[in-house]
Amino acid sequence: MPETIFSAIIRGEIPCHRVYEDDRVLAFLDINPLSEGHTLVIPKEPAVTFDELSEESAAALGRVLPRLCRAVVRATGAPAYNLLQNNGAGAHQAVMHVHVHIIPRYPDRPEGRAGLGLVWRPGALDAQAGAALAGRIAAAFSDGAAQA
Repeated sequence: MPETIFSAIIRGEIPCHRVYEDDRVLAFLDINPLSEGHTLVIPKEPAVTFDELSEESAAALGRVLPRLCRAVVRATGAPAYNLLQNNGAGAHQAVMHVHVHIIPRYPDRPEGRAGLGLVWRPGALDAQAGAALAGRIAAAFSDGAAQA
């Protein structure tokens, strides 16, 4: 895995505004926030994308994320938030180390509406194509392709 700014933050070589840390996870404020309280949550395990993480690190993220979301909402008073996780440059991942964004949203503040735009253009799932795709994914999962 390439060296990233998050690697240096984990090692303590670059300071951060730490909000949580345990043996597997570090959470800190984003230095280029989209809104007040924008928090990054990273595993200490080096992995570029979520599928590369060990089950232990993924579980550690899953255990702490709800508590961190509650803490960010409580501390900021945000009535809503986005939980965002990108995998790969084609999915807009900028730092090649797994990270989850907690982005508070403030609909009645200009800065709470700026910085993150979502456009959802749903298609339609053909029943036959959907059944075939679900079967391929299930088979890949059961034959070990989903194993680390």
